[in-house]
Amino acid sequence: MEGPKPGQKTVLITGPEVMADLAALGMSTLALDVTDTESIKQCHEEVAKLTGGKLDILVNNAGRTHTHPATDILLSDVRQTFETNVFSIMAMVQAFVDQLIAAKGLIINISSLSSVTPYVFGSVYCASKAAVVAYSRTLRMELAPFGVRVMVSMTGTVKSNTAAQPLRALPENSLYIRAKEIFDWRVVFSQNASTFPTEKFARKLVNDSLRPEVPTILRRWFGRPDWFWSGGLANFVWFGTCIGEWLIDAFCWRTFRMGEVTKLLTEDQSQKKLK
Repeated sequence: MEGPKPGQKTVLITGPEVMADLAALGMSTLALDVTDTESIKQCHEEVAKLTGGKLDILVNNAGRTHTHPATDILLSDVRQTFETNVFSIMAMVQAFVDQLIAAKGLIINISSLSSVTPYVFGSVYCASKAAVVAYSRTLRMELAPFGVRVMVSMTGTVKSNTAAQPLRALPENSLYIRAKEIFDWRVVFSQNASTFPTEKFARKLVNDSLRPEVPTILRRWFGRPDWFWSGGLANFVWFGTCIGEWLIDAFCWRTFRMGEVTKLLTEDQSQKKLK
């Protein structure tokens, strides 16, 4: 592995699944399990050797999907999702903050539109991504005195390996078993709804993150944005956050077929009463 060339940005991406592609491009790659303290410590030491103790950009991209009705969750499963989606980010920031301060670097935390929308059957995932937003917003202020910046990606639907991950099924006693077909459709929604090509999203994220620093009020349009909105439906949701919660709620009610769900569940309750 070769160290960075003069003036070259050093980027650490927390996602083992992308390492083969990065290595093929000639980048130095390191194995990392973001949920394992020892793995993070070892990675920190290896990065320090490669870069002389500086880290320009930390991208926290590790994520775990979690599609299940709120009334069907298992807390052990929920804890695993938060371990990957939230706690790993906190651990990575804490571990690498010395190198980021040395470089006056940039942290990019990957959140989701689900953090500000009622992403039906995704309450746990929504909660984890909302936690990333809240954490990042405060982190930005806390690290500003050290010259470290924090950027949050409000990610819309983007082509990913989500559909390849083990999918949760409704338990037989679920309140929503009558709407199982709609639930199954929802599980792979992000891969079939105005979904952005991965390359297009990644290219825009890189380009925007490397734009010059400008006053906060102008960042969304002219410089590196603190809030990066991209992916399918991102512009609409951003607009909805400006107009009011009611617009996003109405859109999600229709998009996630809640009218159909309500009809099915009402019919089911009526049939049970007749028995």
